[in-house]
Amino acid sequence: MSLPPLVEPAAELTVDEVRRYSRHLIIPDVGMAGQKRLKNAKVLCVGAGGLGSPALLYLAAAGVGTLGVIDFDVVDESNLQRQVIHGQSDVGRLKAESAAASVREINPLVDVVVHNVALTTDNVMEIFSRYDLIVDGTDNFATRYMVNDAAVLLGKPYVWGSIYRFDGQASVFWAEHGPCYRCLYPEPPPPGMVPSCAEGGVLGVLCASIGSIQVNEAIKLLTGIGEPLVGRLMIYDALEMNYRSVKVRKDPECVLCGKNPTVTELLEDYEAFCGAVSEEAQEATSGSTITATDLKAMQDADENIYVIDVREPNEYEIVSIPGAVLIPKGEFLNGSALEKLPQDKRIVLHCKSGARSAEVLAIVKNAGFSDAVHVGGGVLSWVKTVDPSLPSY
Repeated sequence: MSLPPLVEPAAELTVDEVRRYSRHLIIPDVGMAGQKRLKNAKVLCVGAGGLGSPALLYLAAAGVGTLGVIDFDVVDESNLQRQVIHGQSDVGRLKAESAAASVREINPLVDVVVHNVALTTDNVMEIFSRYDLIVDGTDNFATRYMVNDAAVLLGKPYVWGSIYRFDGQASVFWAEHGPCYRCLYPEPPPPGMVPSCAEGGVLGVLCASIGSIQVNEAIKLLTGIGEPLVGRLMIYDALEMNYRSVKVRKDPECVLCGKNPTVTELLEDYEAFCGAVSEEAQEATSGSTITATDLKAMQDADENIYVIDVREPNEYEIVSIPGAVLIPKGEFLNGSALEKLPQDKRIVLHCKSGARSAEVLAIVKNAGFSDAVHVGGGVLSWVKTVDPSLPSY
C-alpha cells in the first residue's frame, strides 16, 4: 500500500544541492518536492556496522538532511570485511565517529549527529524522539525488541534488516499502518538457537544488499513514493539469487500494538527478556567458570584435564587453544558427544567467547560431570591474555 510522505518539504534547494542531486530531480516520482523532503528529514541509524555502513553512506548520498548515528563500539580489523564505512586507519576508533567522518566526506551538506553511547531503556525514547525515521542495523535480539517497542510507543516507523551467512531479511514496521516486529516474532528464540554473525559469519557483500534495500525503503517512506514493505517481509537468498516476499499481518492479539496491549512501556531488562544465556547455563557456570590464564596454569601444571572446543570446524581452523579437542556444540545437543567424554579427566570447555560453552556446560553437568568447567571469554580471551601472536576473529 502507498503511504503519505513522512515529512514536509524544505523551503528550497540551493544551487549546490540542485547540482548534487540532479539525477534525483529528473526522476518524476522524486523531483524537486521529493528531494526537499529528503533535505528536511531526520533519520537515525542504529548501529554503524554491517548494515549501518551502506545505509549511512547511501542516506548521506541521497541528501537526507540530518543523519544520526548511534554506536558505542570501536572499529576492529575483523569488521572491515563487511563494514565498508570504516577503513584500516579507523581501527581502534569509535565507530560512530568513524562513520560520521565518512558521511561528511560523502556529503558535506548533511548534518551528522553522533551518539557515542549504548542504546538503553534510559536513553532510547529521548534519542528516538528527535528523528522522523529509524533505520535498524542492530545484530542482537535484545536491542531489536527495544528498538521496536520504543518506535511503537513513539509512533515512529522503522526500517528493519537482518543478515546471516548468505541470507537476509528486510521489512518496514509501523504500527499505525501495519504490524510491528512483535507481530512477526512474538517471542525471541531460545538462547543459542540462532547464532550471531560473530558465531556463524556473514558474507560481507550481503550487508550491501540488505542495507541498500533499507535505504530504498527509507526514501520511499520519507518522500511518499512507491509501496513500502509495510506488512511484507522481504527474504533474500544470496546463494540461490532469489528474492521473495511474505505477507505479515498485524496481530490483533499483539502484546504491544494489538487491540488490548499489555506492554505499554519499555521493559526493564531486554537482555533478560531475550535470555542471552539460558537459566540452566547461568546456574551451571556459577562457580564453574575459569579464565584463559587459569587454563594455561592447569596445562603447565600438567593437571588431569580434557579440553574441548565446542565451536564449528571452520572456526577451529582459524585459531585453536593448544591441546583442545574439537567437539561441536551440536553433538552435545543431540547427545552423541557424551559417550566421547573421558570419565577419568576433568572436562574443560571453551568456545569463541563463552556463550556456547556455557550452554554445553549445563548439558555436561546434567550428564554427571559435576566438576566440569568452562573458559569465560573463550578462545578470544586466550589470544588476548595468553598468546597474542595467534589470530583473532
